[in-house]
Amino acid sequence: MNKPKCKLIGEDGNVFNLMGIAYKTLKRANLNEEADEMIKRIMESGSYMEALAIISEYVEIV
Repeated sequence: MNKPKCKLIGEDGNVFNLMGIAYKTLKRANLNEEADEMIKRIMESGSYMEALAIISEYVEIV
């Protein structure tokens, strides 16, 4: 998958905010299944760092 660019640096670091921004980026790139999969994986993750790692698997953080 070619990861879409997602501006997260400088944004509010709340994990739900970052997850929402990444989700919208994936949806705009017509990666609907990936967006839903990312949310599911983040909600099952055990830490903030794990959640950030998952986000970075789906989008290119800029």
